[in-house]
Amino acid sequence: MDWTAPIDSYCERLDASFWAEPVNALTNAAFLLAALVMAGRLKGAGLPLGWALVGLLGAIGAGSFLFHTFAVRWAALADTLPILGFILVYLFAATRDYFGAGWKLAALAVAGFFPYAAATVPLFGLIPGLGASAGYAPVPLLIAIYAFLLRRRSPATARGLGLGAGLLALSIAFRALDAPLCGAVPFGTHFLWHLTNALMLGWMIEVYRRHRARVGASGVGPA
Repeated sequence: MDWTAPIDSYCERLDASFWAEPVNALTNAAFLLAALVMAGRLKGAGLPLGWALVGLLGAIGAGSFLFHTFAVRWAALADTLPILGFILVYLFAATRDYFGAGWKLAALAVAGFFPYAAATVPLFGLIPGLGASAGYAPVPLLIAIYAFLLRRRSPATARGLGLGAGLLALSIAFRALDAPLCGAVPFGTHFLWHLTNALMLGWMIEVYRRHRARVGASGVGPA
């Protein structure tokens, strides 16, 4: 595979130059800002997984910046791997701390994400207009499932997850509309995916922080 092969996937990009996507590139600062805000809120909380999520949030911003500037295959990998890492770490933390599961069950939930995604992505791919964004669509559904399962055990956390699922669904819609609206919006709507996604990811860390603050150091119990 040629890792330097160019990728032209977004409305804003009209040529192969480094700054061909200035709006898409610069709005990745939202991820870094969200990471900084959450780093401040996690101080003294004693949450190693929370700090891992903050680090991954910053890496998402850096990787996406690389992708929207270099726009080649290796940069696409730098863009997507931190996103996958955030999903998997959050899934482990949510299973362990929201439900009081052991680390083995939490690890099993992480492993189960891959067959879950393999089964659901093709179904979302049948939705007209969703296109490549179907790859992200299983995630808000999974968050909503966790919210539903937590509605009695931890209603505040369930509400927070529900809001996160809604924000991510909106974010995916902005991503999917980039090409269809290109004629009306010359720089596209992908930048709104960045802004909304940064807000959502920061919020998901905040939901985790609040849950752990409510239930105490053990991370289990009703909230």
